[in-house]
Amino acid sequence: MSAPTSTAGPPVQSPDSDSHGSLNRGLLYGASTYGIWGLLPLYWRLLDNAGAIEVLAHRFVWTLAIIALLLWVRPRAGWWRELRQRPAALRLLAAAAVIIAFNWYLYIWGVNHERVVETSLGYFISPLITVVVGVVLFRERLRRPQWFALGLAAVAVAWLTLDYGRVPWVAVGLALSFATYGVLKKKAATGAVEGLAVEATIILPVVLGYLVWLDLVGRATFIHAGWTTTLLLIAAGPATAIPLLFFAGAVTRIPLTYLGLLQYLTPSIQFALGVLIFAEPMPLTRLIGFALIWTALAIFSGENLRHVRKLRRSI
Repeated sequence: MSAPTSTAGPPVQSPDSDSHGSLNRGLLYGASTYGIWGLLPLYWRLLDNAGAIEVLAHRFVWTLAIIALLLWVRPRAGWWRELRQRPAALRLLAAAAVIIAFNWYLYIWGVNHERVVETSLGYFISPLITVVVGVVLFRERLRRPQWFALGLAAVAVAWLTLDYGRVPWVAVGLALSFATYGVLKKKAATGAVEGLAVEATIILPVVLGYLVWLDLVGRATFIHAGWTTTLLLIAAGPATAIPLLFFAGAVTRIPLTYLGLLQYLTPSIQFALGVLIFAEPMPLTRLIGFALIWTALAIFSGENLRHVRKLRRSI
């Protein structure tokens, strides 16, 4: 996942076009984005014979290949020249590259170690962590129901810690890294495709070196483990780039409030996959913890919608 959205006091935003068709297309693009991200555990599980780091490395390599092709077919003239004149933005993107690499690795590792439900928890609480970051770093103000929702989420995480018998570190790691990535991307202020191109390029020497080493020591699965695995590793590029393009199409057509609600589609699908497809345990005590999280999200999102409607009526 990438291109996170904040749910703290979303700005009032109108679709680029007033037409009903544009809004419908935006909703379709948004649902496609978060739907694909939600279904990715099915894809990563097909690659459980490859190590998480090898899968991560190929994800960067083939994503960069797809992004480079897109920028060649539909170039945005001067974007690299403009970015080079902003060294602070380049440093932010370099940091973002490291953070998203960690996030992707932890997600792939979690899926292939039977922790899909825990990864879904990470993306359920991620918007709330993003809100906390907004309050701390950007001094965003929250209303009383929003504070209540954050408190309820904290109680839920504590409850789940007791249920798991440990801190759900995969979930917490995913949420914290995704929130940090969002802050870095916000400060860098670059296009989604262009920013990812820079991030993947920065990481490229490291992952290529790792893949060469893996092949030299005879532990690589690429080519050596059959064409199915090889093609699946190559497909990591489109699997990353396509939802990102859908996201770019959605964000220009629908209000951020809608997009903020759609993002819960991803962890909802992950949760369903973990319980129904991968048969991960879901005792009643754990379900109570998730119910607390869902309640917190419902309160937070409902308050956001109420506030946005109030603002629109006052305009």
